[in-house]
Amino acid sequence: MPSLPIYQVDAFTDRPFAGNPAAVCPLAAPIPEELMQAIAAENNLSETAFLLADGNAFALRWFTPTVEVDLCGHATLATAFVLMTEIDPGRNEVTFRTRSGLLHVRRGLDQEFVLDFPAAPPVRVDGETAAGVARMVDVPPVEVWRAPVGTLLAVLPDAGAVRRAQPNLTAIAQSGTALCITAGGDGEPAGGAPVDFVSRYFAPAHGIDEDPVTGSAHCFLTPYWAARLGKQKLRARQVSRRGGELSCAPAGDRVLIGGQARLVITGTLRY
Repeated sequence: MPSLPIYQVDAFTDRPFAGNPAAVCPLAAPIPEELMQAIAAENNLSETAFLLADGNAFALRWFTPTVEVDLCGHATLATAFVLMTEIDPGRNEVTFRTRSGLLHVRRGLDQEFVLDFPAAPPVRVDGETAAGVARMVDVPPVEVWRAPVGTLLAVLPDAGAVRRAQPNLTAIAQSGTALCITAGGDGEPAGGAPVDFVSRYFAPAHGIDEDPVTGSAHCFLTPYWAARLGKQKLRARQVSRRGGELSCAPAGDRVLIGGQARLVITGTLRY
């Protein structure tokens, strides 16, 4: 019976059972795309990552339970964490070949791993689109933007509004894209350390009603908030039920997204 090693990692958190869980499957040889999708569906996590050695780098692909995606932050962090702590603890950096080009991850300070991702500055939407987004969110947005990948970005009045929001998932799914809501940080009434901004992310059209922590969303959140706040180093919190913590910094046409991770499960997948 064929088998694969499998790791489950909680990403963008310093403790287990928080952050965003991702499965990581190192491959010794290529496997069919249909099998990768079936494994991701079986795992039923927001993302399952598959990596395969490719010269001095690694080929990396990400699957939700229903589709393959072009870019995923938390599963990239989880994969780098597994490579640099479980498979090759002496490694301090890694390059991945992906559908979004070359992605680099290095060890940072304080147990962080830093993702080097493409920046995706958002643009303002027209009035009709803004009105449609207003119907998706139960709090009137202050501004509405769109990321280059199509994700809609609604800026809400404050962090409390982001926490309390109950978006219309059916309307978001019908839009065919994802919705990110965000606001400036306010010291966080939940007792966490102050942050520069907070967010939540909804992608029901991709099989994810609410993503616990969305690293790739910070490709557009980082340039937006860096410009708005006039800061080059930011702290962010995704205020989902599980919650997650990120550091962010613009770097020209790239963004640097840092986070910690915790290994929670190791095992063997048989098929």
